[in-house]
Amino acid sequence: MSVTIAARRRPAVKLAEVVGVVLLIIAAMFALGPLLWTITTSLRTPAEAFTNPPQWIPLHADFSNYSAVFDQIPIGTFFVNSTIVTGLIVVGQTITCTLSGYAFAMVRFPGKNIVFGVFLATMMVPLQTIIIPVFVIVKNLGLSDSLGSLIIPALGSAFGTFLMRQYFMQMPVELGEAARVDGASRFKVFYMVYARMAAPAIATLAILNFSGFWAEFYRPLIFLQSQNNFTLPLGLVGLQGNLGTGSISVVLAGVILAMIPSVVLFIVAQRYFIAGITAGSFR
Repeated sequence: MSVTIAARRRPAVKLAEVVGVVLLIIAAMFALGPLLWTITTSLRTPAEAFTNPPQWIPLHADFSNYSAVFDQIPIGTFFVNSTIVTGLIVVGQTITCTLSGYAFAMVRFPGKNIVFGVFLATMMVPLQTIIIPVFVIVKNLGLSDSLGSLIIPALGSAFGTFLMRQYFMQMPVELGEAARVDGASRFKVFYMVYARMAAPAIATLAILNFSGFWAEFYRPLIFLQSQNNFTLPLGLVGLQGNLGTGSISVVLAGVILAMIPSVVLFIVAQRYFIAGITAGSFR
């Protein structure tokens, strides 16, 4: 009888799996549709850019749109600036958030919960509400119109601290206690034991920070004035003249060039990213 019941359940399970796969495919089409349109439009000629109905596959692929991006704006300079800013922020936040997350999870000190609550409260304050005080501080530090104005205020993160704290709290305290008994210092326990175990969470934090700060537009718009200091998202604004009198394909070619580093990073590190965001989901 149990065999009969199991046999009856199998078709229902298979049907649910098929429905799930179909729904995922539909969702993927909606998610990837705009990206596909952006890629194909970046290869179109100006005459094909606004055809109705739109041609998903360009009839005459025009790769000169990408060379036009390099001709119209110093995209190489913008790329270097974005790499410096994003790279230093990622390294800085990885260090500060990992250390602070470990402290809030593993170290006992007076007022720990209160301080952590203040950290979490800062996540509810929009950047737009504090941008003027931050701008004044940056100006008083002599960092106006420099890459440092973007890097230094972003070296700490409440979200990153929260992410790392939650990951460290899942780790056994006994490992650290055993290392302390063997004579290891607290920092050595952190570096040799817990930091290595937290590699998936660190990779997740690094990927999220890279994607966020690589595409950041608001703070560069406020803090930077010289074109030589522009980051890539802000520098791409120089292509907006194509929207009125030129080809939108050139604008979208610049967008595709700006997306490549983030896409490559996610493809290379997706294994660590998935491990980090699913940690603790199963016990």
